[in-house]
Amino acid sequence: MGYGFDVMINNELIDMYGKRGRGEMARKVFDGMLQRNVVSWTSLMCGYLNLGDAKSSLMLLCSMGRSMVKPNEFTFSTNFKACGFLGVPENGVQIHGWCCKTGFEWFHVVGNSMIDMYSKCGRIDAAAQVFDKMPERSLITWNAMIAGYAVRHTGSKSLVLFKEMQTQGILPDEFTYTSTLKACAGYRRTVGGEANPRFSDFYGKVFDLVEKKSVISWTTLVVGYAQGEKLSKAMESYRALRKSDIPVDGFVLSSVMAVFADFAILEQGKQMHAYMKKVPFGLEISASNSVMDMYLKCGLIEDADKVFNEMPKQNVISWTVMITGYGKHGFGKEAINVFENMQLENLAPDEVTYLAVLSSCSHSGLIDESKKYFSKLCNDPTIQPNVEHYACMVDLLGRLGRLKEARDLIKNMPVKPNVGIWQTLLSACKVHGDLEMGREVGEILLKMDGVSAVNYVMMSSIYANAGFWKESEHVRKSVKVKGLKKVGGQSWVEIDKTIHFFYNGDERHPLTPRIHEKLKETEKKLKEEVHYAYEVRFSLHDVEEESREESLRVHSEKLAIGLVLVHDEGIEKDERRLVRIFKNLRVCGDCHEFIKGLSKISKKVFLVRDANRFHKFENGECSCRDYW
Repeated sequence: MGYGFDVMINNELIDMYGKRGRGEMARKVFDGMLQRNVVSWTSLMCGYLNLGDAKSSLMLLCSMGRSMVKPNEFTFSTNFKACGFLGVPENGVQIHGWCCKTGFEWFHVVGNSMIDMYSKCGRIDAAAQVFDKMPERSLITWNAMIAGYAVRHTGSKSLVLFKEMQTQGILPDEFTYTSTLKACAGYRRTVGGEANPRFSDFYGKVFDLVEKKSVISWTTLVVGYAQGEKLSKAMESYRALRKSDIPVDGFVLSSVMAVFADFAILEQGKQMHAYMKKVPFGLEISASNSVMDMYLKCGLIEDADKVFNEMPKQNVISWTVMITGYGKHGFGKEAINVFENMQLENLAPDEVTYLAVLSSCSHSGLIDESKKYFSKLCNDPTIQPNVEHYACMVDLLGRLGRLKEARDLIKNMPVKPNVGIWQTLLSACKVHGDLEMGREVGEILLKMDGVSAVNYVMMSSIYANAGFWKESEHVRKSVKVKGLKKVGGQSWVEIDKTIHFFYNGDERHPLTPRIHEKLKETEKKLKEEVHYAYEVRFSLHDVEEESREESLRVHSEKLAIGLVLVHDEGIEKDERRLVRIFKNLRVCGDCHEFIKGLSKISKKVFLVRDANRFHKFENGECSCRDYW
């Protein structure tokens, strides 16, 4: 009909093909155009981004820069999204400079995209600078900044902005509520050291306030209940979402899969993975990343590795998830190999990736490699090392018994020490029995954070281990006087597709009498065959020996193992069975010795995931080499 060279029609064709996932046809139309305007270039970039091909979008922007056509605010906005997708801040910084030179940095859509890009690339301070300089802020601007803080685990700042935006007359929408709820979950979901049920109730109330329920508000409700340790309500809400007319997308799948990962619900996770293979959005990078994370947190490294290798494309998060997973299992060399291969793929590590590889080195005691990567991080002009990076080095030095070196590192580092890094050093003092330095670090900690029971418990243990029982008792009494509470120990195990939860001293399970009886039988057998003795130093000093044994027997991880032993009564298997146990806190010393012994006298391998790492108990040994 003679319209083959019409610029407007060709632009519409590029847009149509891009939105339908036909990138090769969109490019064919683009290449055949005799004349192109800014819409032509930008439409093809949007098409590439829609396909998840952010690199091609950025390459096209480079080509556009050499043409006679100048980019507009939508061109820049699209490519800031591409930078955020890849997690490559260097490209974003260059485009930011381009915007400054051409005056586009003050365009509203550009500013919003810059905030989003810097947040996703881990440059939250840069995002805040853009936010502060914007002459006008819309609801989208506020949402972008609130979401950025929530994702980077600085929830308190999200809440401050949430309040501030309303004082300026900006009404929140469902996206604002979603990010604010995430911020609440990441900020402080505890009161007195125990899970606060009011937060999960808060999720339900906010959900009821949202008039038009969307996939985002439903997903936030599911995740909120899970983070409030109300798993049954979380699953009930997810089933209600599936029954509704609202379509489930990649965002929902990723979020729910994260719940399965945190609670190590393997069977449900496998079912979700099978479903994701059948739907288009299940192949999105974020969805695949969540599947990998689930398998790794359930202890299935091979399955996670398979998902990783089958992904058409991996982003920085994909590689970081694998590095973290290997590190948590104590496979430091493998984690380093992934880290090196990532850079061979021309993907620059971000601050989280460096944290993952440093943590992996620490778990495996790789001091030389750790120093190498820490030096590389400090010399990287694009990343500012934070206190968590230094804490990894402190943990490693503490593991090796180099406590003075660790203390000097804290005192001389350019960033302000936080409670966590001093707790890391205090834990090392406890392991190595350094009472003098333990006292010094303990005094610093109690001045910084006198309301956390953890600090008092560690100090009490250091005194007790050194035989200073009066000092230990004095510290313990301080906890009672101040009304402080420890986070309750909780363990769970999946048996025949059912999750069984146990708290310390829990007697709610219908098989409790049989569990206690089986544990007593097992302890007797362990004493006879492997000379197991209660590590009473992990219990109280001022109670009778029998009472101390009783208190150690009802630790949550032992109760979970007791249920497994009861379940397996009468079942004889030739091969060694793998048992997976999960705990919200670090496993205690007595339970660690108990499980080591049990793995030696039984045909079982125990894979225990605690708050710090995985422990694989087999033939009387643990993969952590008795340091955790």
